[in-house]
Formats: sequence, structure tokens, C-alpha cells
Amino acid sequence: MSSGVPTVVVGQDPTPEAGRRRLSLGFRVTMLAAVCVAGAVALASFGAYFTVRDNLYSQIDESLNARVSTVLNDRDVIRTGGAEIPGYIFKLADVQFDIIYSNGESALRDQITDRPPIGPQERQVAARTTGQSIRTDGRTDSRVLAVPYEVTGGTPLALVIAQPLEGTKRTLNELSVVLLLIGGAGIIVAALAGTVVARGGLRPVERLTQATERVAKTGDLTPIPISGDDELARLTHSFNTMLGTVAESQERQRQLVADAGHELRTPLTSLRTNLELLLAANRAGAPKLADSDRVDIEADIGAQLDELTQLIGDLVELARADEPRAQFERVELAEVVERALDRARRRAGEIEFDVDLRPWVLSGDSSSLERAVLNLLDNAVKFSPVDGHVRLRLYPLGDGTAVVEVADSGPGIAEEDLPKVFDRFYRSSEARTLPGSGLGLAIVKQAAERHGGTVYAGQAPGGGALLTIRLPGVPG
Repeated sequence: MSSGVPTVVVGQDPTPEAGRRRLSLGFRVTMLAAVCVAGAVALASFGAYFTVRDNLYSQIDESLNARVSTVLNDRDVIRTGGAEIPGYIFKLADVQFDIIYSNGESALRDQITDRPPIGPQERQVAARTTGQSIRTDGRTDSRVLAVPYEVTGGTPLALVIAQPLEGTKRTLNELSVVLLLIGGAGIIVAALAGTVVARGGLRPVERLTQATERVAKTGDLTPIPISGDDELARLTHSFNTMLGTVAESQERQRQLVADAGHELRTPLTSLRTNLELLLAANRAGAPKLADSDRVDIEADIGAQLDELTQLIGDLVELARADEPRAQFERVELAEVVERALDRARRRAGEIEFDVDLRPWVLSGDSSSLERAVLNLLDNAVKFSPVDGHVRLRLYPLGDGTAVVEVADSGPGIAEEDLPKVFDRFYRSSEARTLPGSGLGLAIVKQAAERHGGTVYAGQAPGGGALLTIRLPGVPG
């Protein structure tokens, strides 16, 4: 029965792509260089060979035509066998020659022993069917020229001269061997150069590969040394930037865990103490707690649970900083601020709100922005006196950004605390006696930065703290 598991035969590649993956990039670069040089050398060699061959054949043809012209212009005539033959023709000792009739028979009869090859082309010249012919005879490996030959009052004849190509073919063979050796040497040099270039060029890639494997095995995010300023150096720089981002993210996570553990220790210890006290009071024979003490302990436990709930919620919100950015949507910032204001008013008691909102539109996450504005309002309410007021403003700056300003009527922020108020778990000396986790303003900063904005802390003109979110967008 089939188990449903695909069977892989040992010794065979499970995919047809496996064979191609065995070729390394360096080997492919070397082969590419060798093939390119081989193609260039082959083209140059063929061009040189055929150019030299054509020139040699042209020289032979010119030499044959010159000899024919000399023979035809020679005035020294010898009469033999009923034909008038120039005396120069007997001086053509280094070539094969003959004078033929249209049937191919020799007009010189027994006066020559080494006749040139006679074919249809030469007979046609003798018969005046064609004016002149030149060809290469493959059987005798010679170049054959035939021209009309006129004899006064005689039968039309043709003068045939043949030049052996043995020396020319030997020269061409030697040239082909030289071109082959030079081409082979060029291909070998190109392959060696391609290997050197591939190894040198791919060395940064090898370092990147080793760094990736090192990160996967050890988690070591040490940057890779950069040399040069080419594309591979830029790739290495980008990889180092990625390693730095990952290292920074890990450091933020470690710091968040360490800070969260520190902050959770106090309420958990208090909860443990109160619960142990309640459990001990319920044991048999243990002294009973007064009703007022029990009420205080239960109220303390409820407050600590609320504090833990808020702290855990804030930690979850901060942990979203390293998540991929969510799909943003069109956000009417004034509507977001109004929703946050409605929630703040329900728990603000007698605090008055002075509100002035202008339309502003941006691309973002409305829930994250609402949480940030609500944290600013809750912070302002916490530091304002019972009969105080909170001023809320939303207006554009005219440079493509708008600000959300929240000012309270409290004691304000000390100058030395201004650079730190948006840090995680930072609480000034005045805030340590008030409820809160120290994460609210850190969440505000995170939300602003996720939307391409910034945050500021300062002093309000009429006293109190002034906290500002600046966000990009367009007027609504």
C-alpha cells in the first residue's frame, strides 16, 4: 500500500534543477569569460584565415594573368604543327601550360609533357562560348586560367596555364596552426583571468555567506569589514545596516524585558504579600483581621491588579514597535482626537478642557493615534489640580505638518527631565507618587515615529507641561 509519502531514489536528484545548482557562480563566470574569448578568437581567426587565403589566391590569379599577358604580347613566333606559338611560351617552366582546341586536344602535341588539367570550362573558352575562365582544380590541387588564343587564319584556340597550390596550401595550413595555438592560449589565459576575477569579485559574497551562516549558528551580529566602493561594497554596507537594525531591535527587546521585569517586581511582590496575609488570616487558630484592614488589603489588591493590567497592556503596545508596519488608511486626525477626548473626559472628574481642532488628514493607524492622544490627555489630567483645565489644540504649521498640543495646569516639567519624559519607564520625582507605569509617553513617541512624526516636551506659556505630537499630512 502506498503511504502517501513521495519516494526518492537514492543517487538521483529529486528535482531536475539539482544538476544546474551544482555549477558555482565562480565557475560560471570563468566559463563565460572563456566562451566569450573563444568566440572572439574564433571570429578573428576565421576572418584572418579567409582574408589571407583570398589574398594569396588573388596573388596567384594576378601572376597567372601577368604571364598570360606576356605570352599574348610576345612577337617571337615559332611555327610548329601548323600553329604559330610565341617563343616565350617555352620559358614557362615553372607552370603547366597548353594550347588546346575546342575538343580539348593539345595544339602543341608532343612538345609538352606536363599538361594542365583540361575541363569543360577550358574547352568552352577555346570554342568561344565564354571569354575567360579561372578555377581551382580539386583533382590536381592547382589554379587553372584559360584565355582565348588567336592564330592568324587558324582555328580558335585557348591558352591554359595552371599554377600548383601546394605552397599556398602549406602556408595556409601553417597559418591555421598558428591561429589555433594563439586562440587556445588566449582561451586559457581568459579562463585563468576569469577565475582570478571571479574569486576576487565573489570574495565579498563569500564573506556575506559566511556572515549569514555565522548569524544563523551563533546569533553574532558583528558587522563585516567593507573594502572598496563598488556594488559589492554597497551590498556589504546594506547587509551591515541590516545587521545593525537587527542588533538594535534585539537590544530594545532585551531592554524592554529587563525594564518590564523591574517594573513588575514591585506590584507582584505587594500582591504576594497581601495574598499571603489574607491566606494566613483564614487559617485555623490564626488571629483574625479587622474588617477595616481586610477592606484596605482588598482595595490594595484591586489597585495592584489594575496597575498590572495597565502595565501589561502598555508592554504589549510597545512590543508592536518591531512589527511590520500595518496597512495604513486615510485618517481624519480631528475625529481621532475627538474620540480620545471623549474617553478622557469620562475619567477626568472636574477637569475642564479647552479645545480647538482644525481639519487634518494623514495616512495612518487610527487606533494607534487615538491611544497616543489619549495618553497625552490622561497625563495632563493626572498632573492638573482638581479644578484645573487642560488645553488641547490641533492646527497646521504650513510646512506639510500639523501638531497636536496638550497643555496641563500642573507644576510643569523640570528642565533636567525634559529630554527623558518620552523614555520607557522614566518617571520624574513628582510622578513617582502617582499611579502609572511610566510607559504612556513612550507609547506616544512610538506612535508618532511610526507615522513619520516627532514628539516634543516643553513648558506651557501659562505654566504646566506642554507635550506636542507633530505629524505629516494635508489639510482636511
